[in-house]
Amino acid sequence: MPLDLSRIRGLCFDVDGTLQDTDDQFVQRLAGLLMPFRFFFPVSDPRPFARWTVMITETPANFLMGIPDFLHIDDEIASLGDFLYRRGLGKKPSPFVLIPGVKEMLAKLHTRFLLSLVTARGARTLDIFINQFDLRSLFTAIVSAQTCPHTKPYPDPVLWAAAQMGIPAGSCLMIGDTKVDILSGKAAGAQTIGVLCGFGTEQELRRAGADLILQSTPEVAQILQISS
Repeated sequence: MPLDLSRIRGLCFDVDGTLQDTDDQFVQRLAGLLMPFRFFFPVSDPRPFARWTVMITETPANFLMGIPDFLHIDDEIASLGDFLYRRGLGKKPSPFVLIPGVKEMLAKLHTRFLLSLVTARGARTLDIFINQFDLRSLFTAIVSAQTCPHTKPYPDPVLWAAAQMGIPAGSCLMIGDTKVDILSGKAAGAQTIGVLCGFGTEQELRRAGADLILQSTPEVAQILQISS
């Protein structure tokens, strides 16, 4: 079903794989771990294998994302993730990386729409991400894994963000890279866009019911007819 642009007043953005270039970070880290064994790989380069490994593990990872919430331990998992990032596992945590064009897109969209962050990331690392790129002023609502009783794929985060923006959930557009983003948006009554620059596959996003699928998040501004 095509988007009904006339309904859209607020945009809800996932973070990992949607605004942040998470895939490339994972690939770089895995390739770095494999470098001592590089003689096992063609032309002594473990990077192609690292990228292949990240890609094939994304579908089961998407499924596993919902298990902590089902078991009611999602807050504990998010807090553990925050702790490990803060400690850096013994070394300085790596800086986040934005998908190219995302910050410019957000600035454009902010002139026409209310914006929210809706993520299953823990509050601490989400705060670090926002501060690194000076994004706080762009968002009316910020939803972390600890904000609501349930995180995605439940509708709670999108419903909470809509309430903070002062609009019905049906006036929201949820943008994310995995089926849990799409399922959360659909359950809340929002329209949805799936993006292929992160963890989810086109087949997964279509099966979840995405209203539109884009190659990359910055294309959202074009779809919503926001010019520079």
